[in-house]
Amino acid sequence: MQLGLKENWRQFTLLVLVNAFVGGMVGLERTVVPLVGTEEFGIGSEMIIFSFIIAFGVVKAITNLVSGVLADQLTRKKVLILGWLVGIPVPFLLGWGPAWNWIILANVLLGISQGLAWSMTVNMKIDLVGPARRGLAMGLNEAAGYGAVGITALLTGYIASSYGLRPEPFYIGIFYTAAGLIISVFLIKDTRGHAQMEAAQLKKTNADESENKPNLLWVFGETSWRNKTLFSVSQAGLINNLNDGMSWGVFPLLFASVGVGIEGIGWIKAVYPVVWGLGQVITGPLADRIGRKPLIVWGMMVQAIGHVVIGFGASFPLFTGLAGSVLLGIGTAMVYPALLAAVSDAAHPSWRASSVGVYRFWRDMGYAAGALMAGIVASFLGLTWAVHVAGLLTFCSGLLVWRKMKETWNRYYCHGFEIASHEPLFTPTPNQDD
Repeated sequence: MQLGLKENWRQFTLLVLVNAFVGGMVGLERTVVPLVGTEEFGIGSEMIIFSFIIAFGVVKAITNLVSGVLADQLTRKKVLILGWLVGIPVPFLLGWGPAWNWIILANVLLGISQGLAWSMTVNMKIDLVGPARRGLAMGLNEAAGYGAVGITALLTGYIASSYGLRPEPFYIGIFYTAAGLIISVFLIKDTRGHAQMEAAQLKKTNADESENKPNLLWVFGETSWRNKTLFSVSQAGLINNLNDGMSWGVFPLLFASVGVGIEGIGWIKAVYPVVWGLGQVITGPLADRIGRKPLIVWGMMVQAIGHVVIGFGASFPLFTGLAGSVLLGIGTAMVYPALLAAVSDAAHPSWRASSVGVYRFWRDMGYAAGALMAGIVASFLGLTWAVHVAGLLTFCSGLLVWRKMKETWNRYYCHGFEIASHEPLFTPTPNQDD
């Protein structure tokens, strides 16, 4: 057993493929489901339509938190398989559900499935590659996932324009579920041993490191507010996904209201996650060269500019929608792998999976926060103002990271320590008897 991307490239590649299927399940909904609410079920309230995103975000966030604990207590592989099993009914509910409540139920199951399966692909890649290539690992993982989100959003848009909103666009999800489950059961190997190896190496580096493993309550507090760096990362993740949750519900309705067709909406919805996904092939390794903080700060600023372009581009909706989505994708590509890598840097391997789960809890609460914010703002001020508010929040989040976050990456970084100064980059594990 060895740490490193080269040493574990076969398993790493399989996990990239599995995460593409995981991401594709989310892509099923990006173009079609909001239009199903307005056109098929005749729903006129933005809050009711966005309820499926709120349900997805809250459930996925809570499941992320639980998945970190399960990953530390059970095996990563078992949790991954469980995620796929929970997701089996989702495409059937989306394609044939007779009422809007069935769509919400599908999103509850999808949130559980995503929280378990996507969290495990993240943790398993972190386990395999070790500390030196975390940025690259997270870039490839998220590139596969969000690239599949965008491609699937585009495919469902084309299928819906040719065959209707339901059930044909959701046939793809049946394939994703079957393929992901088969690969996870028969080809994926568990990686908890790699995390234990890294922890053992770290213990040799720092003889004073406590062997006690903290409980979830301690990890939650450390990741959420006590550690300024982890707090900065967690709030940036929340605002980043607030943007995604807002765009998920608002963009199809906003662009449909100004005359953009389903195919055009499909392109707008596809460009954002495709650029976001593929861009991480570049920004992931870049985070291992220039550090995490610059990518996070400037990524949030680029997203804020994307909101400005979309919010003030009503005269040319298709052009500004595509341009703004490209900017949102670039900014998110800069932020996403750097955030995950920063959490992985700052958390000790013995509680890293739990810390990643807490970060992903706050990050994916952003889906619910974005949908809720968009529904409230759209009800009083209109859909365009939901875009403006999201842009302002994103700008403020970037400033907060700039002021509060400490850079977690160092060119001499090795197993959680700065070799030159021997200063630990993570908070020491607490003594549980204290």
